[in-house]
Amino acid sequence: MKVVVTGANGFLGAWLTKRLLAEGHEVSALIRGKNSDLSELENTKPKFVYGDVTDIESLKPAFKNKDIIFHLAGVVAYKKSARPLMDQVNVGGTQNVVTLCKELKIPQLLHVSSVTAIGATFKPEVQTEASTYNISDLNLGYFETKKKAEEIVLKAVSDGQINAICVNPATIYGFGDAKKGSRKTQVKVARQEFPFYTSGGVNVVAAEDVVEGILLAIKHGNNGERYVLANENMTIKTLFSKIASFAGVKPPQLYLPNWTLHTIGSIGDLLEKIDINIGVSRENAFTATMFHWFDASKAKKELNFNPTSADQAIESSVRWMKNNGYLK
Repeated sequence: MKVVVTGANGFLGAWLTKRLLAEGHEVSALIRGKNSDLSELENTKPKFVYGDVTDIESLKPAFKNKDIIFHLAGVVAYKKSARPLMDQVNVGGTQNVVTLCKELKIPQLLHVSSVTAIGATFKPEVQTEASTYNISDLNLGYFETKKKAEEIVLKAVSDGQINAICVNPATIYGFGDAKKGSRKTQVKVARQEFPFYTSGGVNVVAAEDVVEGILLAIKHGNNGERYVLANENMTIKTLFSKIASFAGVKPPQLYLPNWTLHTIGSIGDLLEKIDINIGVSRENAFTATMFHWFDASKAKKELNFNPTSADQAIESSVRWMKNNGYLK
């Protein structure tokens, strides 16, 4: 099949691109420009096409006569100053992709959303695709923009404009994830340079399992549905302990109370206004203290999704850090 992967040079985009190439598909890897970092796609040979999801005209040549668009391009950030960019890329970019899928009569769109589009909880509760998004009052930029993007896709399906399926990956671990900006704390834990843990929780799923889930959604998914791709729920304390164990160091021992982290986050927001970045904001304070726990039963039942061990995913992440000099 002839396919396009937006965000192909990102962490998950590269994993997906490599898998699609291995299966013999004709893959067009959409990248923003000739100066884009292509290190994630080293030693692979997709057809590189240039385009920006925020510029609909730039996408047309890449999208014409394609069978499937895998839409992964997006911005992940947890600070107020990044909200305009996330609105532009996550929301506006998705609208452009949907518009072109309709205009060019693309047979299938696979939208890689996120569990953040479903929400999070302040207690250790497990959520599903049917859960009610109930954190709008927090106005967390990444959560809100991923939710709006998904709504654009699903509305276009309900209006009969396109064929599309959404997948909602949980927190993805695997080879190369340490390069992501959102993994700075985990790298510090593996270096025994981060003594704290917070009250929240995450769901850990392996990168290769998410890729498998994406392809299973194409094969078995129902039009207009969304599927959580998740595996094991664990507290932040447990996650950090696992990372430290695989790195051969002591885990963080100090519990950072919620009120303390939220206070630091508020101070971080104020300092950002005068161009001082302390690495903590109100938004990532909430993210670190909430529970992002999910159940993938729907994907297991309808897609035959069968994820591997979360420990294996975390170990792979730490092993890559060791092999690439991150833990020296």
